[in-house]
Amino acid sequence: MPELRKDPVTGRWVIISTERALRPTNYKFEKERMQTDLAKCPFEVGNEKMTPPEIMSYRKSDTKKDEPGWWIRVVPNKFPALRMEGELKIRNIGLYEMMNGVGAHEVVIETPNHNEEIDSMPEKRIEKILSCWKDRMITLRKDQRFKYIFIFKNKGAQAGASLEHPHTQIIALPIIPITVAEEIRVAKAYFEDQERCLFCDIIKQEVSCKLRIIEENDDFVSFVPFAPRFPFELWIIPQKHISDYTQITKTGFSSLALILKRTLQRLNKTLNNPPFNLMVHTTPRENLNLPYYHLHIEITPQITKVAGFEWGTGFYINPTNPEDAAKYLRKVRL
Repeated sequence: MPELRKDPVTGRWVIISTERALRPTNYKFEKERMQTDLAKCPFEVGNEKMTPPEIMSYRKSDTKKDEPGWWIRVVPNKFPALRMEGELKIRNIGLYEMMNGVGAHEVVIETPNHNEEIDSMPEKRIEKILSCWKDRMITLRKDQRFKYIFIFKNKGAQAGASLEHPHTQIIALPIIPITVAEEIRVAKAYFEDQERCLFCDIIKQEVSCKLRIIEENDDFVSFVPFAPRFPFELWIIPQKHISDYTQITKTGFSSLALILKRTLQRLNKTLNNPPFNLMVHTTPRENLNLPYYHLHIEITPQITKVAGFEWGTGFYINPTNPEDAAKYLRKVRL
């Protein structure tokens, strides 16, 4: 019989369609057409002039900006959603509110190797990517116009990636995203009622029951959430209370790199390299040390279609029980 499950973080209800009970092999998605002419890829080594001038890079000491020799490179998005120049200029037209599209939109080119994804990288290289995200977040927060820094990764065309070369995007926003604002609102209400962090309580329960745990070390844990919107949706979250991404230490990045790599390896082997979105949920710039909000990374494979029911009601139908999804992911041999 189908189940209705409530997400404690958002208050959103999800339908777990147990009668469908789809296995990993039941999910079909269009295979990517791989770029064969790397001369056309703007993120390829030697094609540095095809991107806007780099903002920062991790590179060999004897190499120059916008030239080969880098292993991570950050550039402005050539087609930005928001632009750095200008003032916000909030204004109203009757009951409608609007402002200028001021912000920042950057691309972190994760590797000089076209087909090298995070799950196949050495852990030290992954640590550098994670540290780069932190560096850019710290820098972008110095601009008082930006209230929230959003880090996300689209892998595969079906997940929104226009280029297959591994990369992450960072957008600095002049407003707090509604999804994060709602998470903060619910978490604050829980804290005021229970005097405990909602996320910390979720971690405690998940680690205790083990039903949905995928990977675990002293600093981080990955698990399938209790009420996932999508089949094989995953969370990676600090074991101890950390509210903001910039609070992660060098040791923490080492632990996170290992958890992230192993979690993606399990996901890719289980679902045969699915398209997915990775999103970092952290605190707004003006509140970096919230006792009731908890940093977390969400990974959502794009292997089902969102249609009229989901758009019209806000309910999501998940055809794979999260406990079963966790079993499939755990049994992968790494």
